[in-house]
Amino acid sequence: MSRAKTNRRRTARKPRAQRRAPVHWTRVLALPVALTLLAATFFAAQALLDHPVRQLQLQGAFQRVTPIQVEAALAPGLHRGFLSADLGALQRRVEALDWIARARVARRWPDTLVIRIVEHQAAARWGETGLLNARGELFSDDARHGYPELPRLGGPPGSEPDVVRRYLALRGRFEAANLALEALAMDNRGAWRIGLKTGQEIRIGRRDVEQRLDRLFEVVAPILVAGLDRVSHVDLRYTNGFALGWAEDAAPRPGEGAEVLGGDQAVEVSDAG
Repeated sequence: MSRAKTNRRRTARKPRAQRRAPVHWTRVLALPVALTLLAATFFAAQALLDHPVRQLQLQGAFQRVTPIQVEAALAPGLHRGFLSADLGALQRRVEALDWIARARVARRWPDTLVIRIVEHQAAARWGETGLLNARGELFSDDARHGYPELPRLGGPPGSEPDVVRRYLALRGRFEAANLALEALAMDNRGAWRIGLKTGQEIRIGRRDVEQRLDRLFEVVAPILVAGLDRVSHVDLRYTNGFALGWAEDAAPRPGEGAEVLGGDQAVEVSDAG
């Protein structure tokens, strides 16, 4: 009986030891070494080729900006070599100049930077010394010349686009009414004033602006054209009418001077809207 039990026993086998594949260190290190050598070669070649910038080639129509101004703006950024020069930073330096709308800087082998500039086109004066482009952007706040041929606009900081849009909308209407629009301004309270080239001022106020402008062109404009030299200002800041201010040497005719359409009285109001 015991022998039978012994025969049924199975002897435990020891697991065979697994062989590990040999590590080929040459293959493992080949890629990092190759990348290191490639990088070293690149930087060495760059160091050899990154010679100083020796020439600046300026392109564009220089009317308000001089090449000397552009070169002076670029000078602080030219301490780096031809290949390592930061073209974006150089471009921003040029675009920071007054009158420069856009600039583009590119490399030209072997040692030249090409700078192409586009100047702003002044469309209007802003305040005393500012200038606006056609998009209503204030691109210069210290213009050295008066530019009397340009319209004069004004308003609080940040209101430039609104004032330009209003001016463009009114310009054609004044031309159709045979009146020459020269100035348009909005004050800090939002009240509008218009100036004509013949010297008259039109006070619109801040309320019901569109309705008052319609009244200006439908009712007041014919009166102004008929006797423009006798009027100093027009005040539209009334509910249903307007007031005319007479020039110092133009005495009002009988019935004029104190009459306002709609029944209001022609008096100066300090807080008219």
